[in-house]
Amino acid sequence: MEFKQLVEAAEKWCSGNPFDLIFAEEDDERRLDFYAEPGVSFYVLCPGGTDNFHVWSESEDCLPFLQLAQDYISSCGKKTLLEVLEKVFTSFRPLLGLPDIDDDTFEHYHADMEGEPGADHQQMGVSQQ
Repeated sequence: MEFKQLVEAAEKWCSGNPFDLIFAEEDDERRLDFYAEPGVSFYVLCPGGTDNFHVWSESEDCLPFLQLAQDYISSCGKKTLLEVLEKVFTSFRPLLGLPDIDDDTFEHYHADMEGEPGADHQQMGVSQQ
């Protein structure tokens, strides 16, 4: 994929989350730098042939959270930039003060199960007339 297309995909991805694309360089390395408050930063090295994506952070606080994304990238199969960015975003959710996706999904499911049956759900049993 052309670097310009990667930059456009990164900018579009940033519109749906707290991260901003703060730097994009193609000269020395195909690198995209991202930043979000409160001081969460990382960069992605984009492949230029058969290489895989690579994510890293120069922040000691952020680096441990990238392990999930690094493992994902090194697993089988080619990954797209958006897949890599989504995995990084998931990894950084605790640093950004956002709820964990798995817990959030469970809470929504659990809340749906506890609610009263709606008008579109018939209760099983004998109807009283």
